[in-house]
Amino acid sequence: MSLRHSLIALLCATLALPASATPDLVILVRHAERAAEPAADPGLTPAGEQRAQALARALADAHVSAIVTTQFRRTRDTAAPLARALGLQPQVVEARRGDAAAHIREVADAVRALSGTVLVVGHSNTVPALLVALGGPVVPELCEGSFQHAFVLRPGARPALLRLSYGEAGAAPTAACQ
Repeated sequence: MSLRHSLIALLCATLALPASATPDLVILVRHAERAAEPAADPGLTPAGEQRAQALARALADAHVSAIVTTQFRRTRDTAAPLARALGLQPQVVEARRGDAAAHIREVADAVRALSGTVLVVGHSNTVPALLVALGGPVVPELCEGSFQHAFVLRPGARPALLRLSYGEAGAAPTAACQ
């Protein structure tokens, strides 16, 4: 099933739920492929730009009402095509080096304050932790060369998670990561 069809099916199921779940859905992705330079804050490679466009196409009908990114260009650039298409201004939650736990808490708190369908563009070391912080299950770490994963979480008393892919396939997973 395609990402778009899976999201539409999950969104329809979510709309039938009581209004107590806020947000209704959280879609978590890692930023797209990043360039090597500048080292401190690289943008996206051409493949990453294509993946960002693929994300925008995949989520065009997902009723995304809010987007959360970090201050880093790679997360903002990944979200940009969808944000432009939907007329949304992403909310930036600053990541502080050396304090990943505080960043995870801040992003989770920011997401919980939103409603509707929320897209979170994070990093390989934050997406799995964010899933757990938002009530989802533990998932394997993301491989360094893995950019295609989309995790669709329906939070609440009975959370549900869909693991989907978008864009071109990434590097093959290893035993330690996906």
